[in-house]
Amino acid sequence: MSDEDDGRVPLAHRVPDLGALELLLAVARHGSLGRAARELGITQPAASSRIRSMERQLGVALVDRSPRGSRLTDAGALVTDWARRVVEAAEAFDAGAQALRGRRDSRLRVAASMTIAEYLLPGWLIALRAERPGTAVSLMAGNSAMVARRLLAGEADLGFVEGLSVPEGLDGTPIGHDRLLVVAAPSHPWARRRAPLTPAELAATPLILRERGSGTRQVLDSALRQYGGLADPLLELASTTAVKAAAVSGAGPAVLSELAVTEELTARRLTAVPVEDVDLHRDLRAVWPTSHRPTGPARDLLTLTRRRPASG
Repeated sequence: MSDEDDGRVPLAHRVPDLGALELLLAVARHGSLGRAARELGITQPAASSRIRSMERQLGVALVDRSPRGSRLTDAGALVTDWARRVVEAAEAFDAGAQALRGRRDSRLRVAASMTIAEYLLPGWLIALRAERPGTAVSLMAGNSAMVARRLLAGEADLGFVEGLSVPEGLDGTPIGHDRLLVVAAPSHPWARRRAPLTPAELAATPLILRERGSGTRQVLDSALRQYGGLADPLLELASTTAVKAAAVSGAGPAVLSELAVTEELTARRLTAVPVEDVDLHRDLRAVWPTSHRPTGPARDLLTLTRRRPASG
């Protein structure tokens, strides 16, 4: 039977709060309401008010006040003994909670899709280490589908994905923006063409691609679906670095994050190939299991991504 069912007042309304009990213990130690107030960092009128409130709540006088100081009544001495046990239990509770937080804060498990893991997370983790040198970080890199699986299985504390939307079962927030580029080695015919590619040309051409389940592949599949969908891949590779290396070698054109090819474009090892009338922009997102907002080191890492936003 609940308190509401039997007419009982909830315990929190019947028992003085910890602040009031600590004040009573301080009065017992010092024999002075003024000195007790100074120890706890409150004014004497505030301390008097708190004692009176506690006396009304309990229905007994606790402290006799006189010009010579404050003395506990017999009831006050008894309540002080009980208060000491309550405060000691609260201190044990607090110590246990601190130990739990310390264990939580000693590690951070991150799951991230490949582009974010390779090109953005290293900088974020270096900044996090400066703020939390005692936190050990483990990083699992894969595609966006892998990130969702790890989070839902409780194997990661925070994830980062590159797809079109937040995976089912997760909540998330955008942390930056990116766009996909069609790139080819300078020796490839596309590198020398004057007119942009049409979406139909891009869709019909075998490309070097990331695997299904990757955020890159999801964006490209969606953008070209109305043009007949992607042709069978020339090569299908499981990492951004592998796709980029194959494109640089001249094996064929590829579609990659702008974040991943900045250096190669600057050095002219790859050439960006314009494509008309197709949107290859995407959001980069931090994600976590629904209703489990990041805490501790995961929350701090999420905050860092907002201070150092990603943009392609």
